[in-house]
Parts: sequence; structure tokens; C-alpha cells
Amino acid sequence: MKKFFLSIILLVILGCSSEAETKIIINDSHLDYLYREISVNGKDMAVINIYSNYPEYNYIGDDDEGFACIDDAARAAVYYLRDAQLNNNSGSIHKNKMLIEFLLYMQADNGYFYNFIWDDYSINKDFKTSVAEANWWSWRALWALTESYNYYEEIDKQYSGKLLFSIEKLIVNIKNNIPVEFTYETISGMEIPTWLIGKYASDQSSILLQGLVEYCKHTNDKIISEYMYKLIDGIIAMQVNDASSEFNGAFLSWMNEWHAWGNTQSYSLLKSYSLLKDKKLLDSARNELNNFYDNLIEKGYLTSFSVKNENGKYFVIEKKEFSQIAYNIRPMIFALMEAYKITGDEMYASNAGYAAKWLLGKNAAGVNMYDSETGIIFDGINSNSDVNKNSGAESTIEALLSLQAISQSETAAKAFLSN
Repeated sequence: MKKFFLSIILLVILGCSSEAETKIIINDSHLDYLYREISVNGKDMAVINIYSNYPEYNYIGDDDEGFACIDDAARAAVYYLRDAQLNNNSGSIHKNKMLIEFLLYMQADNGYFYNFIWDDYSINKDFKTSVAEANWWSWRALWALTESYNYYEEIDKQYSGKLLFSIEKLIVNIKNNIPVEFTYETISGMEIPTWLIGKYASDQSSILLQGLVEYCKHTNDKIISEYMYKLIDGIIAMQVNDASSEFNGAFLSWMNEWHAWGNTQSYSLLKSYSLLKDKKLLDSARNELNNFYDNLIEKGYLTSFSVKNENGKYFVIEKKEFSQIAYNIRPMIFALMEAYKITGDEMYASNAGYAAKWLLGKNAAGVNMYDSETGIIFDGINSNSDVNKNSGAESTIEALLSLQAISQSETAAKAFLSN
């Protein structure tokens, strides 16, 4: 009841505010700065520089990996695509296409994607985070390609056909690697599915699922549809179900561990629900949103924890608060906003706005991580008194995707901008 009256008071106060006071400023100028168009063998494309360090924010590469990667380009492509859709921004469509061209350049003969390129624009094919294999960067590429395909299919059939060719090349190899056995392994007292990506990774599996959902919107591929259900079953099997636990509802990321970054299980289940209309997906996602997310937002954020199960009860083995990054928060915001779209329950939109306040100083360090005047987003929080003021690609894109998502709801925007 107390929360109810506080909510009413807040709505009355916010209702008196002007439209300008509830409009979220999304400044993507720093992302535009990280964006760079290049030409490789006569082919125009664009990359996102991975690192930009305080205080001058000059570009920084990595001696082992390179200076730009699929991981960032794919997410930036999604951001620019959505910006074009929301704001009819032709400049963003151009940037989306140039980044997509980079993804296509990085695709290997086996359908998967290399991740990094060197300063001379040659592809890093050997380092462990760049090998063309069934891994994070390939799933992010699939997500960007399928979401872009669904857009261009309506306005540019020729270009969408080019994207579909790349998508199908990857799908063929995904099919070749679908497990033939679907078994469980007991780990720390829990029955963990062994058929997820990397054997136990529900985090990676959820990103793959996002791409497969987009792919299946326009295909009747029974093999992929059946595989989607297997991924869904495996993800749901990774959920903590213990009402007495502070982690009740959380989806473990890998084996008995949870980490905040990349934990998009609820969002992927909700996107799958929109296509499949299976209520167990909605119920499972809402279990995390209504319990675990509420605890994270109310008590502050974590970066990771590990648990064990004893007779149905979950006990903490280890828990870490830091470091915290924008990529920890964005998956929560995406899931909450998707739940709002599906259910119409404004509680989810409001919680998404409150979660995003992490960017405005509602965090362990009490520091504003997003500068709306420059578009710079700090890379992370290392402790209560230590903020990483670098502003690289991942933090920038993840924060912009978060702001973009909550800007689509007045309820979320009001929660975000409230005192």
C-alpha cells in the first residue's frame, strides 16, 4: 500500500511536468566518433573502434586482437537500424548498411564469423576471441543480420536477399552442429542441460535464440523451429526456482554461475513468446523479472554469483558486486520493456526506467555514467570509489540501446528522469 501511494504521488508530480522535462536526450555523437568508414579491396564498409581512453578519448587498439570487431559492429548496426526506424533517420540507415557490409566481410567459408581485424584491415583469424566458430560474435552477427533483413525485406528486396544469403550460410552450419543427445549433468546439486551452446552456456544460447526468432518470422524451417524449442527448454532448466533465495528467478549463465553481462535469457524468451505464444516462456521470464530483477534494482547490482543446490534450496558459494558495466544493465532493460509491450503492465516500463538510472548515478559509486552533452559513457565501476572513465564501444552502444528502449515509453522515461 505504501508503494501504491508513493507511485500515485510520483505520477501526479510527473504529470505536471512539461513534455521537454520527460524527453530523454539520446546523444550518439561519441558512437559516431567511434564509427569509421573504411575501404577493403575496393569495398566500402564501416567499423567501430573498440577502445577510447580518458582523458583525450583517442582510439586504442589491442595488440592481440586488433582495433575493431564484430561484437561491437553488430550491436551498433542494431542501434542505428532502430534509430532509423524510430526517427526516420537516413544517416542511420547508411551507417547500418556500412556496418552490415563489415559483418559480411568477416564471414568465413564455414558460415561463422571472424571477430577482429588488424590496422591494415586484414582479418585476425587465429586469436582465441576471433576464430570463426560457434561463439558470441557469430550469434551477435546473426542477430544484427536477421533484424536488418526483416527491415530491408519491406523496402529493398535486393539488399535483403544479400543478407539472407549470408544468414542461410550460417544457418546451414548451425544445423550441422545441433546436438544429437539432450542429456543433463549434475553440477553443484543442479541438473544442468548439456545441449546448450558451449555445453552449458544459457547466456550464449539466448543470443543465438534472438537471431533464430528473427529468422523464423519469415521461414517455415522445421529443423530450426525444433532446435529453438530445445534451446528454450535448456534455458528454462537453468533458472533458479527457490522462493527463499535472493536469486529466485535468475537464469544461470554457465554451469552454476550467473554473470550480469550478456544475460539476455528473459528477453530472448519474451521474443520467442511473441512468435510461439507458449505461455511457459512468458511465465518463466516474468519469474525472473518479478523476483530477481526487483531485488537487483532495489538492493543494488551484482556482477556475478555462483550457487549450489541442496534439497531444492540454493546457497551462495561466491558473490561479487564489481565490476559493473552498461552491458550488465541493458539486458534487464530490454527484458522489462519487452514484458511491458507484451503485457501492457506499466510496472515493467517503470522498472526499466529505474534500472536505467544506473547511468545517471543511481549506482554504487554515485557517479553519472552518461554525459548527455558529449555522448560519452564511462566504461564501468570498479568499486564504490573507482570509476573507469574510458569510453569504449561496448559501454557506449549498450547504454545507447538502453536509452533507446526506454525512450519509447513515457512511463519508462518518467521513471528514468525522476529525482
